Amino acid sequence: MSIVTTRPRSGVTAIHAADLTAFRAAVDDSFVPLHVTAADPDRFRGSIRAASADGIHVSTVAASAHVVERTPDLIARADGPAVKMSLMLAGTGLLVQDGREALLRPGDFAVYDTSRPYTLTFSGDFRTIVTMFAPSALPLPSSALSQLTAVRVPGDGGLGGVVAPFLAQLGTHLDQVASPSGSRLVHTALDLLTTVYAHELGADVAASDPHAALRRRVEQHIDTHLAAPDLGPGTIAAAHYISTRHLHTLFQGQGTTVAALIRTRRLERCRRELTDPLLTDQSVSAIGARWGFPDAAHFSRTFKSAFGFSPSECRAAR
Repeated sequence: MSIVTTRPRSGVTAIHAADLTAFRAAVDDSFVPLHVTAADPDRFRGSIRAASADGIHVSTVAASAHVVERTPDLIARADGPAVKMSLMLAGTGLLVQDGREALLRPGDFAVYDTSRPYTLTFSGDFRTIVTMFAPSALPLPSSALSQLTAVRVPGDGGLGGVVAPFLAQLGTHLDQVASPSGSRLVHTALDLLTTVYAHELGADVAASDPHAALRRRVEQHIDTHLAAPDLGPGTIAAAHYISTRHLHTLFQGQGTTVAALIRTRRLERCRRELTDPLLTDQSVSAIGARWGFPDAAHFSRTFKSAFGFSPSECRAAR
């Protein structure tokens, strides 16, 4: 096994694998456990460059032809679910998950869920950008992800044509991901992905779910008024001229409630600001209070319950 790993001061890790065995080890270390095979393992070459910010990992992968499989037994070994987004830079990749196939050409991208089986097939030399993050980082309904996996978003038009260049630049300038501004950059990327997939949901779900459009408007209202002290089911229902009972009905079967959705998105805003180097002059309690947690002790308990570490620990680890 021949592998060379460099970790320069820029914070970007570079792994160069001279054979398939080394590349398998690099893939497992960089992403999640995967089964990697190649038709010509003796001639295989691959490299991975990666940087992280706020728990969001951005990697550029260049390699020879191979097949990647995420199998049930590998899923059982994982620590927790993650979402991956692949943007093709060169070559082609065929993504298969949840009964769908997406053939990705340069500029195209798609998401996939590591908690369910998938296959990625690269028929020749290729380069791709892979962004990996927790499912909660995409503020979409919990049931939405299974409708979005292996859905090709073309990079030559529409929203994809706007978003793909930014994602490509992010992967090309990994030193910026590892810089003090990295947190803002990666969250901007996820905000753009959210916009794309909210649009996809609007096109695909509205016909089968009569409540989808109203539910999306409610979610947009929550995001817009997240810092409002009086944000709650009553004010949300009034703003949309519906009863609170109907509001709660909208989210039945979505795996969440209105109150839980507000809390989750407020906590995520807190987490983002705690890791933002431009906000180090603001106290932990001030950030919590700004996003609806005026009681510092309650904020600390709620934050730790959601993320597994306290707000102070989150800030110290940035």
